[in-house]
Formats: sequence, C-alpha cells, structure tokens
Amino acid sequence: MTSQNTAQTRTRLLLALWDLGGTQQEVKKGQFTKRIVSKSQKVADYQGIFEELQSQGAIAISKKGYSLTSGKGLEVLGEGLRSGDFKFEGTIVGTWAANALVRWISQIDVAVNGADVLVNGKSAIAEFPVRVASPREGIASYDEFKSVALEVYDKLNQNYNLDDLVPIYRIRREIGDRVSREHFSEWLLEMQKNDIVQLIGGEMTDITPDKAEDSITTKLSGLRYYAKRLGSAN
Repeated sequence: MTSQNTAQTRTRLLLALWDLGGTQQEVKKGQFTKRIVSKSQKVADYQGIFEELQSQGAIAISKKGYSLTSGKGLEVLGEGLRSGDFKFEGTIVGTWAANALVRWISQIDVAVNGADVLVNGKSAIAEFPVRVASPREGIASYDEFKSVALEVYDKLNQNYNLDDLVPIYRIRREIGDRVSREHFSEWLLEMQKNDIVQLIGGEMTDITPDKAEDSITTKLSGLRYYAKRLGSAN
C-alpha cells in the first residue's frame, strides 16, 4: 500500500468511525469492520493503520471495539478530508460515505471573510483568512435533546413540506454526532412516552438499509420510520 493510499485509507477509517458515533461511544469491532472491510480484504490488512492511529492518539482500541478521540481524532480526520490528495477509490462510493461527508460538511461552520483577489499586490486571503470551526458541541441531557429535536423537526417539516410526518433518519442525521445513537433512540422514545411526539411505522417508499438503521426499532411495535409532533411539549 503506497503512502498516498495509506493516507486515504486512514481518513476513510476515521470518517467511518465518526459516522458510527465513535466520539460519543465505543463502536463494536464487528460493526466497524463490516463498514470498512470489503469482501476482497481482511481485517488484518488494516492492522498497521489501526496501530498508527492509536499511537497518534486519534483512536482508542479495546478488546470490544474502537472509539474516536474528540480532540486529536477529529483533528486528524479534518486534516485528511481537507487534503488535496484525498479521494475515494473505484467508481462506486458507498452510501454511508456520501452521507457522512454531507453530515460532516453540515456540521462545520465556515465563514469566508474575504475573496482570493489581489489587494495592493497581496492575496486578500492572507488578510482575511477562512475560519473553520469544530463540529457542534454534544447534547448532554434529555431536556437539551428534546429542545434540539423539536427544532430540527420543525425545520425539516417546514422546509420540505413533510405534512407533519418527518422521517426519523433525517432527524438523526441532522443532529449528527452531537448525541450518541443510543441516547438518540432512548430520548426520542422518552419524548413519545411524554406525549411530545408519536413514532409511526407504515411504509417508506425510498427505504434503504442505512435509512432503516437510522430509524428506531421499538420492543413492542417494531420499526418506526416517522415522527409526528403532538400538541404537548412538556
């Protein structure tokens, strides 16, 4: 594997771990390797990269899984994505990768204060640099989650004319890694218990495995695809 390919693979691994909620919780080894290892590869092919990232302090590895450090890990991932050499190999990019990139971009606050034009013989970028902020801060409590979830629900419902049936996977992806997958499901179910939202099953015509995975499965009623806001907002 060339140094360029190694750098691309390293970035892809970090992106996958971030997308799986690795900054909020440990991602099980089986879940992670299923995402990154193709049929023609073995987990052992990535061992050197895992060890390199661990020694950098970008990831943590335990017997059960992997986690992405919120400081160094996000820094290395950001640098990799901004690298001019980064690209996906082959002609087909996995849906997870495309969605993860869109989510990453949506969570980065970019303010351009100038244009690349000459001012007194110098580039304006030198005088007015681009500021890139870190991804949004995490959600630490149910009450905070409830407020954010309702805000996201209302925005999606209004912007996309969803007729009060907002896909749960879209809410989950909009909130992103500000909350772990476990807490998202737990707190959204608590919102249903408190009659703030109703989680609805039915059919989703454009359902895909990743959309189903980002929906919610309840113990009694099975898979729920949509959220409907109710009158109460306790």
